[in-house]
Amino acid sequence: MVEKPSSGELFGVPYNFERPKLSRMLESYWQPGEGMLVEKPFGIGYTLNLANWRSWVVLAVAGVLLWQQQQSEDDEDDGAVEEAVEVVVDD
Repeated sequence: MVEKPSSGELFGVPYNFERPKLSRMLESYWQPGEGMLVEKPFGIGYTLNLANWRSWVVLAVAGVLLWQQQQSEDDEDDGAVEEAVEVVVDD
């Protein structure tokens, strides 16, 4: 029986299903010489390289957007007053 490879590339997207190790995880998320996106240490696709300043900008923007969404949901809940609505239909 032919053994399937546990890592490689499929249609230009990297995959890696080898058992994750702490050292490989740390090396994957902190690569100073690489770009903003690097191959995931486990799974399919790419992840953020935390050694690149652009990744921190992406995380900050995502955090601000999440905070704004939670604030707007809280504001909607505070001002919501449920009232009965009467519907009149003329025949």
